[in-house]
Amino acid sequence: MRKAININDSWKFTKQDDVNAINKTYKAGNWEAVNIPHTWNAIDGANGFDFYKGACWYRKEFFLDAIDQGNKIFIEFNGSNSVTDVYVNGEHMGQHRGGYSIFRFDITEFVEFGTQNTLTVKVDNTVVDDVYPQMADFTFYGGIYRDVNLVIANPVHFDLMDYGSKGVYVIQENVSQEKALLTIKSKVVNDREENTKIRLWADILDADGHSAAYAAKEVTLPAGETKEIEMPVVIDNPTLWNGKKNAYLYEAKVSLVSFNDTIDELSIPFGARYFEVDAEKGFFLNGEHLSLNGVSRHQDRKDMGWAITKKEHDEDMELIKEVGATSIRLAHYQHDQYFYDLCDKEGMVVWAEIPFISVMSKTELEGINAKQQMIELIRQNFNHPSIIFWGIQNEIQISGERPELRKLVNELNQLTKQEDPTRLTTMANVMFVEDSDEYNHVTDTIGYNKYYGWYQGKAEDFAGWIDGFHKTNPHVKLGISEYGAEGILQYHSNDPKVKDYTEEYHALYHETVWNIFKERPFLWSTYVWNMFDFGANIRDEGGVKGRNNKGLITYDRKIKKDAFYMYKANWSDEKFVHITSKRFVDRPDDKMTVKVYSNCEEVTLYANGFKVSTKTSDGRTFVFENVPLQNGLNEIKVVAHESDVTFGDTARFNKVTEPNTSYSAPEEDRGGVVSNWFQMPDLEDVQVEEIEITDDVYSTRCTFNELMENKEANAILEKYLGDFAEHPMFGMAQGMKIDMIASMAEDLFTEKVMYTINKELTKIKKELTNSTKA
Repeated sequence: MRKAININDSWKFTKQDDVNAINKTYKAGNWEAVNIPHTWNAIDGANGFDFYKGACWYRKEFFLDAIDQGNKIFIEFNGSNSVTDVYVNGEHMGQHRGGYSIFRFDITEFVEFGTQNTLTVKVDNTVVDDVYPQMADFTFYGGIYRDVNLVIANPVHFDLMDYGSKGVYVIQENVSQEKALLTIKSKVVNDREENTKIRLWADILDADGHSAAYAAKEVTLPAGETKEIEMPVVIDNPTLWNGKKNAYLYEAKVSLVSFNDTIDELSIPFGARYFEVDAEKGFFLNGEHLSLNGVSRHQDRKDMGWAITKKEHDEDMELIKEVGATSIRLAHYQHDQYFYDLCDKEGMVVWAEIPFISVMSKTELEGINAKQQMIELIRQNFNHPSIIFWGIQNEIQISGERPELRKLVNELNQLTKQEDPTRLTTMANVMFVEDSDEYNHVTDTIGYNKYYGWYQGKAEDFAGWIDGFHKTNPHVKLGISEYGAEGILQYHSNDPKVKDYTEEYHALYHETVWNIFKERPFLWSTYVWNMFDFGANIRDEGGVKGRNNKGLITYDRKIKKDAFYMYKANWSDEKFVHITSKRFVDRPDDKMTVKVYSNCEEVTLYANGFKVSTKTSDGRTFVFENVPLQNGLNEIKVVAHESDVTFGDTARFNKVTEPNTSYSAPEEDRGGVVSNWFQMPDLEDVQVEEIEITDDVYSTRCTFNELMENKEANAILEKYLGDFAEHPMFGMAQGMKIDMIASMAEDLFTEKVMYTINKELTKIKKELTNSTKA
C-alpha cells in the first residue's frame, strides 16, 4: 500500500548560490535552520522594489526503512517557485519549471535503505524567458512554500508521474437530476519485470459512507508499461453538488487488488453537477440561476508571503464565506490543493487559471511552459466539483499586438478543451481590448478587467460600457473578471474622489459599481479585485510601497474595510448593522453624515444617547444626514430589530477645531498608479494648435514598444517623459498606447503635454513593414 510521509520539518537553507551544495558530503552546518513552508521573501516581498530574486539552496536528511526496499520511492513538491532542481545523494533527479503546481521525481534508483539520504534542492525565482509568469503586478515569492512529501508505492500503482496528478479521473459524462453517468479513468503503472494481472475496483460512496454504485475490471498489465483503463459508473437519483445550498460530495474509493492484497488505493472526493452560461440570463447550476457574486484571491499573507499553512487557508475561506460570496477567482496561478478542497466543501464556484499573464515571452513563441502549466492545472484539479471555469490568460494583451500571441491563446483554449471537454473555458482581457476584438470569441465565456472609477473615467461609466458591449456582442457570455479601487485606511474624506485613496471612496466606488452590476443579470460573473490586499513589489502609490491595497480586507487579515460590509449587506443572509468611517475619528464640522450598511429592513440611529431618526432602505445603505456633534467625544449607535433579535453597532467620533491633516494622502502620492512613472515637463507657455494625425506617422496612438523601437521617437519620449524604460512598471505598460496611459492620468497628460509630444512625433514617418510593402 502507498504511504505518504511529510518531510516539512528540519531543513537547512542558504541564500547563497553554492553549486557545491549538491555533494552529499557538503557541510551545511552554518546554514539557517528552517521548516517548510518557507520563502526568502516573507518580509521584502511586499516592502518595495528591492526584493531578493535569485538561486537559493535547501538541504534535508531523510531516512528510509529497509522494509520499504522493493517499492517505488517518489519525492513530491506541492509548490516551489519557480525553477527547481532536485538532487538526491548528489545525483540530479530533474528540474521543474513553474512555481505553482505539484511535481514529483522518481528517486527509487538513487536512495539507500536503512540509512540517511541527502536531499538537496536549488530554487530560483529569477524571471527567465521560457517560464511563466514573465511579468505581473504581484510579487513572485521564492522558496519551497508548500508541503514536501515522500511517496512510497508498490511497483504496480496509480500513475504518480502524470503531470503531478493522482492518475485517477472521475469524468462526468452526463449528469441530470435522474442519473449521473460517470467514467472512472485510471492510469496504472506496472514497473515489474513481468506481466501482472490485477483487479481494478471503484466503490462510489455517498456522504454517509453507504454504497451508491461500484465498478470493477480485470486487467493484465504489460511489464514496464502504463495502461489507461476506463470503467463506466451510474449513480441513480444522485444528490447533486449544488454550490452553497448543498455542497454534496461523493467519494470514489479506487483500488488495485492483486490476489488478496490491495496494493494501491486512492480516495477521490467528487461532486456531481451540471451547469451552463446563457448570454442573456447568466450562470445556471443544476438548472437553477445562480448569481456568481465573486471575489478574487491571492494566496500571500503579510510577513509570510506564500509560505502559509492550513490555518491561513481556513481563515481566508471563513472571511470569504462571511462576505457572502458564491464564487472565487483563484488568481493568477494554481493554488494549494487544500484550498480547492475547501471550495468543494463550502460550495464555492471556482475560476482556476494559469499564470499566462501580462507579457508573453519574446523568444519562446510556442508557449511550451504555458501549455505545461495548463495541463498540470487541469490534471491535478480535475476531480474538484467547485472548479467550473478554466482560465487560459490574464491581461496577456499588455505585451502588445503579436500574431504569435493570438495563436498561442487559441492553442491554449484548444488544449484546455482537449484535456477537459466537460468544463468551460474563460479568460480575462485587459481593459483596452476593443469590444469587437476576436479575443472575445476564443473561449466559452469572457471576462474583462475594467477599472472605470480608478484607472479611467468614473465608476458610473461601467453602465454604458457593459450595455454597449452586450449590444455589439449579444451572443458573447460576458463577465467582469476584475474591478476595484485602492482603499488605504489612513486616509479619509467627507468628499471622496477618484484616486484619493480614502476608505470612503473605496466604499463609495463599490456601492456605485455593485448597483450597476446587479441590474444586469446577463453578466455571468463579477469578481471584486481583491478580497485581500496583497504584495506587489513593483508598486509605489498612495504612500505605500510594494503593495496593492484594493482588498476588502487588509493584508494581515486584521481589518475589514467598510466596502466589505457593503457586500455583506448585499450578499449575505447573516443579519448585521455596520457604521462606516469609524476610522475617520477626528471631525471638525458641527454636523456629520452617518452611513450605515445593513441587510436589516429598518435601522435607528442614536447620537450621544438621543434618538435621531429611523430609516428604511431597499439598497442596503442607510444614510443619516446632519447628525449633530458636540465638542469632544461623540457616541453614535445604530440598532436594528429582526425576528425579535437586536443587532447593533457603535462608533465614536471626536469633534475637533481643525482637520486632521494625516487623513489626506501627501500631494506627491495622489493621482493614482501612473503618478510617479514619468518625469513630466513644464509646458505652461505652450499654445495648443490643431494637429492632423495619420496612420503613417508616429503619435500618442502608438504603444510604448512601437515608439521605443524607433530611435527618433524614443528620443522624443525621453525628452518629455524621462527614461520610463527603467521604471519597474514599464513591463506592465509597454504594450499600452500613450493615449491609454494618458486617460489614466489626465492631470499629468494635459492637453498641452499631448499636443507637444504629438507635434514632434508626427514629423516621423513609420517604417514600412513587409505587409505594408506588399
